[in-house]
Amino acid sequence: MSSISHSFALCHVPSRDSLTKPSYSLPQTVKLVHIPSSWKSRFNILCGALSTRNADAFAATTPTGGSLSNARDKVLLSPELADGRSGSSVVSAMASTVMEPNSAVHEEFTQGLGILKFLEGKTYFVTGATGLLAKAFVEKILRVAPTTRKIFLLVKANGEAEAMKRIKNEIVECELFSQLREMHGEKYRDFIMSKLVPVVGNMCEPELAISDTELAARMADEVDVIVHSAANTSFDERYDVSINMNTQGTLRMLGFAMKCKKLQLYLHVSTGYVNGRRRGVLREKPFYMGQRIAEEMVTFSGTQESFPPPKLDVHAEIELASEMARTLAADKDADLKMRELGSARAKMFGWQDTYAFTKAMAEMIITDYKGQIPVAIVRPSIIESSYQEPFPGWIQGNRMIDPLILYYGKGVLPGQFTDPQAPADIVPVDIVVNTMVGAMAKHGNRPDLELNVYHASSSVINPINFQEIFEFACDYFTSSPLKDSAGQEVKVEAMKYFGSMENFSACIEDAIAERMGLSGLGASSDPKRFHKLQIVHRRKVDSLIRLAKAYEAYTFYQAWFQNENTQKLMKEMSTEELKTFMVDLKSIDWKNYFMNIHIPGLRRHVLKERM
Repeated sequence: MSSISHSFALCHVPSRDSLTKPSYSLPQTVKLVHIPSSWKSRFNILCGALSTRNADAFAATTPTGGSLSNARDKVLLSPELADGRSGSSVVSAMASTVMEPNSAVHEEFTQGLGILKFLEGKTYFVTGATGLLAKAFVEKILRVAPTTRKIFLLVKANGEAEAMKRIKNEIVECELFSQLREMHGEKYRDFIMSKLVPVVGNMCEPELAISDTELAARMADEVDVIVHSAANTSFDERYDVSINMNTQGTLRMLGFAMKCKKLQLYLHVSTGYVNGRRRGVLREKPFYMGQRIAEEMVTFSGTQESFPPPKLDVHAEIELASEMARTLAADKDADLKMRELGSARAKMFGWQDTYAFTKAMAEMIITDYKGQIPVAIVRPSIIESSYQEPFPGWIQGNRMIDPLILYYGKGVLPGQFTDPQAPADIVPVDIVVNTMVGAMAKHGNRPDLELNVYHASSSVINPINFQEIFEFACDYFTSSPLKDSAGQEVKVEAMKYFGSMENFSACIEDAIAERMGLSGLGASSDPKRFHKLQIVHRRKVDSLIRLAKAYEAYTFYQAWFQNENTQKLMKEMSTEELKTFMVDLKSIDWKNYFMNIHIPGLRRHVLKERM
């Protein structure tokens, strides 16, 4: 390990046992009471450790070189699979025994969860408001619950005018809200602007950088539900940037939640991939402070390690990231070294990358600091375009699996560094939103102190693998091909799969050289043109190799996310709620989804083609 990774041993933080936690009273909703100064100080120290650093100051770059965790080295089965069955066989058995929503058990819940009643007149505080998921959440709430009082949206901006401009451009005018626009006609803008309240702030700074103290006090008085969706999702982000946003940002949100006088629920959006390098069928269990997946892997694999995995102290990791950022401030390679530090720390403790690790530590923070705040955690897997609502195929941005599909359709990616049978755990964004709303109503209506986790995932209930996705993509692009820069239709062939990076690289180099005309072009014929084409060729090849390395932990993934809690939620919903808040992933025909919904959606919303 590099000297950078060794430096964590120099960090020291007080014992968690020395902290005094606040007391709460919990009648029907959470009520704020006095917080001891010792705990406030602790919050200030932890939340402000990186206050001088702005997350946006570090530009996200394409993944740097260096191998990520290899999911093929060991397949670790969770305790549920200890009987020796393979993960896929257990998944098949589980999928076949899932109870349909109209079963006898469902008849016990004819009254449902009371979702619409719960939503009446509520006030929300939402982070990540201009991102895919939070934006879809806001649209759904305003469409099904027009009596919503206010939705406070945390927006990073230079002043109120810029924040309002972002809300208008990125939300009010967004095509996602077209159905809401049709519902309200000429009154649409008045309606939506009467509900949305931009809050100038920053997740990466103490007190969320909300400088408007009157607005902050108003929010503390009025907010019923907090939805924390903001995150830095780059797999290989600088460690200080990722931990500040994902881990400390969650701590700051909890600090604000403690000020809310009538808070009924804190809904935290995590990711199924916080499960790290675990293998097998994984249940919806919360993380406890200091939990190490590396330790579980040693325990369940039965191997004898010379050096046991080190203890995980989340607070020490925060201090380490901050200290190393200061130490490397003048280093021209600071970005690369801070990315390598995050990757090294993640793998040391059993996670595949910095993103999953810092999100897992965020869950540990929640477990340790939530006190008596009612909390629900929703862990989506790979969020993709909408299945039904508000219309099929809406998506924002070029998301995880989408670059692979589009590069393939453009003829640039004829092969992939992937286990074709690995689960590609896809979930449409509208189903994630409905899961969030269902969990919100269930635990907001009946607040309890148990930490409830929901996997919004398909790998157990309706599994699909990478080979099936690219077979659908092949069928689609064969019948509806993309066009190249010369206007010629691109012909695709069946995707090739490689378990070796060396073989994958060779395939990509040859394919791109052929497409660029380098194969038959000699340096002697036109030296300048040949040299320029070589540079472009190398850049394209290196970009695809970096992408394959960044995705390696996911394209060779050997775990399936059990969603028992989500299934129970579905069984408690009434027939009408099941229609309005569709969460039944088992009903999705994946071929239809990819060929008629998702890939056409990518062409319209990502490639900006006119359909």
